[in-house]
Amino acid sequence: MTVWLLCGLGLVILVLAGDALVKGAVNLALRVGIPALIVSLTIVAFGTSAPELLIAIEAVLQNAPGIALGNVVGSNTANILLVLGLPAIISGLHTSGCDTRATYVQMLIASVLFMGLAFVGVFVWWSALILLAALGAMLYLASRQAVQHRRDAKAAAAVETVDDLEGADPSMSWANIAMFLALGLVGLPLGADLLVENAAVIARRYGVSDTVIGLTLVAVGTSLPELATTVMAALRRQADVALGNVIGSNMFNLLAIIGVAALINPVPVDAQFLTFDLWVMLGASLLIFPFVFLRWDMGRLWGVVLTALYVGYIVVVIA
Repeated sequence: MTVWLLCGLGLVILVLAGDALVKGAVNLALRVGIPALIVSLTIVAFGTSAPELLIAIEAVLQNAPGIALGNVVGSNTANILLVLGLPAIISGLHTSGCDTRATYVQMLIASVLFMGLAFVGVFVWWSALILLAALGAMLYLASRQAVQHRRDAKAAAAVETVDDLEGADPSMSWANIAMFLALGLVGLPLGADLLVENAAVIARRYGVSDTVIGLTLVAVGTSLPELATTVMAALRRQADVALGNVIGSNMFNLLAIIGVAALINPVPVDAQFLTFDLWVMLGASLLIFPFVFLRWDMGRLWGVVLTALYVGYIVVVIA
C-alpha cells in the first residue's frame, strides 16, 4: 500500500509543481517584456510538458526506459480518447468552429516520424536530434502563423491574448514569481523521482513490465492536467482551446520528451510498442480527422465512443 501512496503523492507533486512552474515562468517572461505570443508558444508549452519530461529523464536514469516510452505513447492515446472523450460526454465540443488543420497535420507528421524512428529498435542520440530538429521546425512554423494572426488582429484582441494566457497574472509580485519558480523547479524532480521509483516497484511486485506501467498508471496520471484544462474549455464552449491543447501536447510529447531523454541515455523500444501500442496511438490520432477537416461537432455520443475505446485499450494492455 505504501508504494501506491508514494506513487500517488509523486503524481500530485508533479501536477502542482508543473502548474507552479508555468505560473512563475509566464509572469516572469511577461514582466521582462517577452511578448505573450512567444510565451504561449514556448514557456507554457514546455512548462505543461515538464512532468512528462522529468519522468522520462528519471526513467532512463533509473534504467526503466519502458516507463519513459510508455508514458509518451500512452499519454498521446489518452489525450485523444480520454481527454477529448470525457469533456465531450459532459457538454459536447463544438469543433465545427475550430481551425486546427495545420497543427493537426503537423501532429500526424510527428507521429509518423516518431514511429519510423521507433522501428529502428532504439532511440539514440541521432534519432533524438532528428526529433528535436522537427520540434524546432514546427515551433518556427507555429510562430510565423501566430505572428501573422497577431498582425491581422485588432489591438483589443491582442490585449485579450495576454489576459487569457494560462497562468498570467499582471498583479503578481516578484516575490510570488520567485516562489512559484522555486516550487516548480524543486517539486518536478522530486515528484518524478517518487513516481518512477515506486511505479517500478509496483511493476516488479505484480509481475508486469515497466512498459505496461508507463502506458497505464503513469500515462493517465500525467494526462490529468490536460484533462482538467479540456473539461474547463468544454464548459466554457472553447472547443478550439480543447482541441489545440490536445494536439499541441501530443506534438511536444513525441518530439521533445523522447528527444531529450534519448540524448541522456538510449531508449530501447519494446516489441509491444511496434506491434500494438504505436498503431493504437496513430489510429486514435486519425479518429479525430472528421472533427478537424470535415468540421463535425464532437457530441456526447462521440464522447462515449472515444472513452469506451480507451477503456477497451487499457483492458487489453493490462490483460
